[in-house]
Amino acid sequence: MGSRFVYSRWDGTQRGFELDAESLLDGLSDDLLHHGDLEAALRQLMREGLDLGDRGRLDGLADVLERIREERERRLAEADPDGRLSEWSRELEDIIDEERHAIDNALRDAERSSDERRVASGREAAARRNASLDLLPDAVPDRISSLQSHDFESSEAARRLDDLVERIRAETVQEAVDQIAEGMQAVTPEDMARVREMLGELNEMVARRDAGEDPDFEGFMERFGDMFPDDPQSLDELLESMARRMAAAQALMNSMSPEQRAQLADLAERFAGDAELARQMGALSDMLRQRFGDLNWDASYPFTGEGADDRERALRAAAELGELDLIEQILSGARGPSALSELDPERVAELLGEEAARSLSEMARLSQLLEDAGLAERRDGHLQLTPRGLRAIGQGALREIFASMRRERLGGHPTPVLGRGSEASHETKPHEFGDPFDLDLHRTIRNAISRSGPGTPVRLDPEDFEVVRNEHLSRAATVVMVDLSMSMPMRGNFLPAKKTALALHTLIQSQYPRDFLGLVGFASGARELSPSELPEVSWDYEYGTNMQLGLRIARRMLAREHGLRQVVMITDGEPTAHQRGDGRIVFDYPPSPETIGETLAEVGRCTRAGITINTFVLDATASLTAFVDRMSAINRGRAFYTTNDRLGDFVIDDFVEGRRHRSTARRTG
Repeated sequence: MGSRFVYSRWDGTQRGFELDAESLLDGLSDDLLHHGDLEAALRQLMREGLDLGDRGRLDGLADVLERIREERERRLAEADPDGRLSEWSRELEDIIDEERHAIDNALRDAERSSDERRVASGREAAARRNASLDLLPDAVPDRISSLQSHDFESSEAARRLDDLVERIRAETVQEAVDQIAEGMQAVTPEDMARVREMLGELNEMVARRDAGEDPDFEGFMERFGDMFPDDPQSLDELLESMARRMAAAQALMNSMSPEQRAQLADLAERFAGDAELARQMGALSDMLRQRFGDLNWDASYPFTGEGADDRERALRAAAELGELDLIEQILSGARGPSALSELDPERVAELLGEEAARSLSEMARLSQLLEDAGLAERRDGHLQLTPRGLRAIGQGALREIFASMRRERLGGHPTPVLGRGSEASHETKPHEFGDPFDLDLHRTIRNAISRSGPGTPVRLDPEDFEVVRNEHLSRAATVVMVDLSMSMPMRGNFLPAKKTALALHTLIQSQYPRDFLGLVGFASGARELSPSELPEVSWDYEYGTNMQLGLRIARRMLAREHGLRQVVMITDGEPTAHQRGDGRIVFDYPPSPETIGETLAEVGRCTRAGITINTFVLDATASLTAFVDRMSAINRGRAFYTTNDRLGDFVIDDFVEGRRHRSTARRTG
C-alpha cells in the first residue's frame, strides 16, 4: 500500500522541521563574511537565534536569557523566606492583645465592685501585668521567653502561647528534616530518632565508599527508602537530591536579614534543640557542600511573596532559582555550541518550556552539524570552512544576487550564459545551481540506480542529475581587487564586496571552469588571496588605499594567463597610499600628487599589457569620481557608480554580459 498523507493548516502549535546544515550556513554567511571568523559567526548566531521561515524560529541565547529573567521574577513572587517569623510575630501580637483585653475586663469588673480592697487589688494587678507586657523585647525568641514567665490574666492567651511554642518546635524540627527530602514527616520523638539513625548511616555509607568499600546503598534504601519519595537509584543521585534541597534551604536563610537569621537560630536552640541531629546535619552539609559546590549555597534572592509562608513551595522556588542561575551562567559564558551540551534538555524544558529546550538542544549541535555535513572542519583547534563549505557560501551569495537582479538584465536566470559561444565537450558533471538543464539522461538514470538499486519505477532525486559540460570557445582571466581599508566596514561596504567576490568565484567555477580568477586584497598594502581565504579575510586596521600595489600584483598574476584579461576593482576610496621603489609604503591624506601619479603609472602599465580595468565605485565623492574618470580614460575600462545593495548585480551582470559578447564575437569571427 502507498503512503497516506494528511495535511492541515499550520496553526503555530506544530513542531517545525529540525535545523539542517544548509540553513545554518545560510544564516551564518553574513556574519562569517563580515567578521571573517566562523566561530565568531556561530557565537553571534547563538546570541541572536535564526529565523527558519515557514519552519519557525530558533531562539537565540538572548531570547532564552530573557525567558530566564521572566521565570526568575515568577519564582521570587512565590516565596517569603521570613514568612514564618512574621506569622509567629503576628500571632504573638494577637496573644498580647487578648491578654490586654482580659486585663482591661478584669479591671472594669473590679472597679464596678463596692469593695475598695478588690478595686485596689484589681488596679495593682492590672498595672503589674500591663507593665510586664510593656517591657516585652522585640525579638520573637526573647518575647516568647518573657511571656512564658508572664502572669496571664487570660487562660486562653496562655493556652495559645503554649500552642505557639509547640508549633514553633514542630515546624523548626520539620524545617531541618525538609532539608533532607521532600515530603518526609518527622515530628514525633520516635520519628526523630529514626532520622538521626538514617543520617548517621548515610554519613558512614559515604565514608565507606570513599575508602573503596561497598557502601551497601541497597540495604540503606531497604531500611530508609520510605523517607525518600523521589526514589533515588544510586548513592550519587541521593546525595545530589539532598544537596539541592540543603543548598536551597541555605539560600532561603541567606535571603533573610542577619537579625531574622539570628532569631530563627535562637528559636531552634531554645525550643527545638537536638544536639545529635544538629551534629549529623552539620556533617552532612559540610560533605555535600564540598562535593556539590556549584549549587547556590551562597546565593540570596530578593523574594517578594509577602505572607507566602508555604515552606515546601519556598524551598522549591529557591532550588529552581539556583538551577536558573546555573543555566544563565552556562549561557552567559558559552564561547561555542559545545558549552550548551552541559544542559539537561528535560530539566530546561521543565524550567523554561519546550521551545527554549528545543532551541538550546539545536544550538548545542551547531558545530557538529556543519562538520557532519562536510561544510566545516577543525584545523589546529579552530573551526574553519571546508572547500565544500566555501562553495556553499559562494552559491548562496550567487543565489542572493541573481534573486535581486532585474529579469530583463539577465533573463531572470543564469542559464542562457553557457548556451552561447560554447560547444558540447561530451563530458558530464553533477548539476549545480545556474547550470543549463542539458541533461545527460543515461548518466542521470545510472546515478539513480546506483543510489536506490535496480527496479522500476526509477525514482530521480536532484542529486542524480548529470548535465553535459560545455567547452568554451573563449577564455577570460579575471583578478578581483577588493578594498579592505577601514572605510569599507565603516560605510557598510565590506560585506557586499566580499559577497560579490565570492559569487563571482562561484559563477566562474561552475559556469566557466576554464577561466582564471585571482583575488587581491588592498588597503595600506596589498596581497594575493586564495579563494579559501576570502570568507575569513578581514579588513585592514591601518589607514590607506593602495591601488597601485594592488594593480601591480594583479598585473603580475595576469601575466601568466592567456585570453582576455581584466581587473575588477571594488573600492569606496581614492588612492591614499603607494609603494616606493625601496619597498616602503607611503600614506598621505588627502592623496598626494606622488600617490596619484604612481597609481596612474601602474594603470598605464596594465593598459600596455592589454589588461582592462573595470572599476565599481561605492559612495563616490567628487574627488574619487575625478580620479576614476582619469583612470578610465587611460585604460579604456568602464566605471560603474553604484550602491552597496546593488554592487553584486552590477559586477555579475557586467561579467556575464561581457563574457557572452566575447564568446559570441569569437565564435562568429
